[in-house]
Amino acid sequence: QVQLVESGGGLVQAGGSLRLSCTASGSIFRIDTWGWYRQAPGKQRELVANITRSGTTHYADSMKGRFTISRDNAKNTVYLQMNSLKPEDTAVYYCYAEIATTWLVSTNNWGQGTQVTVSS
Repeated sequence: QVQLVESGGGLVQAGGSLRLSCTASGSIFRIDTWGWYRQAPGKQRELVANITRSGTTHYADSMKGRFTISRDNAKNTVYLQMNSLKPEDTAVYYCYAEIATTWLVSTNNWGQGTQVTVSS
């Protein structure tokens, strides 16, 4: 069983910054892909950014240039550095990881979510 735990959410003024962390634990053979998603009230969950084990990154257009995803494979941890935050960034942010528990078994895992609130 794999577990993902996020931290780092909170309240911040517009223009401020936050750094989210997510750590995986359990039966981990290899973490292939990390992702950050968010869901605002009344909206569907959307991709924020993802990163592969090798370090290839992808960002949603609205976050590009403001958010940075990174990972520490040795620590089984992914980060999301959020700068120049806007009120519209307010959402619950979820960590995602595609994790191989054996060489041929892949699992999709989600964290519990962490609230980010940006005040104007």
